[in-house]
This record gives sequence, structure tokens and C-alpha cells, in this order.
Amino acid sequence: MQVKSIYKKIVILFLLISTVFLGVYSVFSYSQQQTDIQFIAEAALTSSQVKTVQTKLKRWGYYTGVVDGVYGPKTKNAVISFQKKNGLVADGVVGAKTAAAMGITLTKTSSNTQNSGDLYNLAKCIYAEARGEPYAGQVAVGAVILNRVKSSKFPNSIYGVIYQPYAFTCVSDGQIKLEPNQSAYNAARDAMNGWDPSYGALYYYNPNTATSSWIWSRKVLVKIGKHNFAI
Repeated sequence: MQVKSIYKKIVILFLLISTVFLGVYSVFSYSQQQTDIQFIAEAALTSSQVKTVQTKLKRWGYYTGVVDGVYGPKTKNAVISFQKKNGLVADGVVGAKTAAAMGITLTKTSSNTQNSGDLYNLAKCIYAEARGEPYAGQVAVGAVILNRVKSSKFPNSIYGVIYQPYAFTCVSDGQIKLEPNQSAYNAARDAMNGWDPSYGALYYYNPNTATSSWIWSRKVLVKIGKHNFAI
């Protein structure tokens, strides 16, 4: 009888412990779900858009988690790191400027639209900086921007490079706000597809108007139109 009584007590104790454990786990699981929902609400992104963000951040070395479409703490921290690197407000929210820096279109648009992401930003800078230049010179300006993206000396996104303080005159004087023409879009596409008439240049300048003594110290690789392209 004593053995049966002890056995019953052990079974009851085990059931109590199991109940407590399941209760704690349920609370934790619910809390985690609520956290994930909160972050998704903060991001204001669809699951597909979150996957795109995660994929890009993973490729650039900011994100090490799973590409699961959930805007959790790891994704938010990766976004903050990206924002800090690219001179954006580090709030962990993928708003219009952060999305543009990543080359992501937040709104639904047709597949053939030109006014989106990296292509649009690159075309805008090409138009503002090199309209009126030979076509190869326009592509070369785009190539310089892309070469900077690849270089560890500059921000690692097209948006970050273009809007880096004092990097481009067109940003300082407001011409970056001009809408690009078809030639600028074509030049942006050619640059993004790998054509580099600048031969790897990181800088360009007009020798007739340049006032910086530093820029004259750079090695010129090629001259196209009015611009010298240098490293």
C-alpha cells in the first residue's frame, strides 16, 4: 500500500510539473508571437518584402538569420546596422529612404516601371551630373557610383553612395531632384549590367571647373567628354 501511495504522489507531482512547464512555454510562445507581430507592424512590410530585405542584408553581411519573412529582432538590428553604415536615421524601420537605399520598391508597381529602386536613383544621378555628355560618359558616371558601392571606402549601396555628404554636386545644389530622361535610364541599365567605360574609376571631375587641389592628385584613367575619370 505504501508503494502505491508513493507511486501516486510521483505521478501527481509529474503532472503538476508538466502543467506548469506547458503554461510557461505557452506564455513564452505567445509573447514571442506578439513580439514578431509588433515588429511586422513597425516595419509595415509584407512577408515577401521582409524576405527581400533579409536576402539583401544577408548578402551584404548585416543579417545572419533565416530568410523567413518575419521582421523579428535580428532583422531589425540588421536594418539598424545598414542604416548607420549608409547615413540614414537608424530607427530599424524600412521606410521610403531605407527601402530606396536597398533598391527596394515598397509600393506595388508594374514590372516594366522605371521609377523604382536602384535604377531610378542611378539614373537620377547620371542625369543630374552628366546630361549633355557623350553616352559613354553617362555610363561611366554610373559605373563610378557602382565602383564606389563595391569599395570598402564608401557606403555599400547606390543610395548611400549618391547621398554621402559632399560626394556629388548635384545633391548639394538640388539637381538630383530632376527627373531623368531615357538616355539616363539606358546608361544606368548599361552600368548595372557591367559596362564600365571608366575602367574602374572611383572619381570623376571636369578639369575646366574643378577647384579641389586634392582631385588633381588622383591618377586619371580615361577622359570622356568633359570629365576625367580617376582612382
